[in-house]
This record gives sequence, structure tokens and C-alpha cells, in this order.
Amino acid sequence: MRIAVTAQDKNLDAEFDSRFGRCKYFIIIDPDTEEYQAEVNQAATAHGGAGIQSAQFLANREVKTVITGHVGPNAARALEAAGIKVFIMESGTVRDAITAYKEGNLTEVSEATVDSHSGLNMS
Repeated sequence: MRIAVTAQDKNLDAEFDSRFGRCKYFIIIDPDTEEYQAEVNQAATAHGGAGIQSAQFLANREVKTVITGHVGPNAARALEAAGIKVFIMESGTVRDAITAYKEGNLTEVSEATVDSHSGLNMS
């Protein structure tokens, strides 16, 4: 199974990025082997539709779960349509996110956690 974690840099010790559609990177990882690849989020600078584009990007890479901080309504619908589960956390590193996921310490959400376009206002 492939998991994506929103990140501010391209390694497992990178700080977690709380934004979904506008995160800098997606770390796509196999939680069992910890083999991973870092992907630049091309949608981060999109004028609109960043959440939907990001969801499609992950679906194309056969990601089944995403760990992020916030997800807007359009992204939430796109992720649900793609069959991608969403778990949220507040802060830490990518490695912290994977550990929390493995230990069952993350909250799964099925709806938006923020309003549309809120990622534009977060850093």
C-alpha cells in the first residue's frame, strides 16, 4: 500500500506540511519497507483547483492513503471519489506521520477540515 504525506522538503525527516493542495512535496512511501519517493507538488502554484489536481496526482500514483493537516471541500470530494483515505495530524516530520499512522494514532476524516482556498492563506 502506498501512503502520501504532505511535506515541506523531500525526505523522511522533512517537516510536515499542513496544507494538502498547496504543500511543497508529497512523500509517497510504502510504510512497511519505508521505501519512498519525493514528488514536487506541481499544483502548489496553481491559480485554482490545487486540491483537485493534487488528488488526481496521487490517484495516478496508486496512493491509497494521505496524511495531511487540512483538506478543503473540493479536495475532500476528489480524494473520496478516488478512494483515497485521509488522515490528519497537526505537526512533526514525515517520519512522525508514518509512525503515528502505523500506531493508529491519527484521525481519519471524510469531509473538508477547512473552507475553500484556505491553503492560499497558510504558510
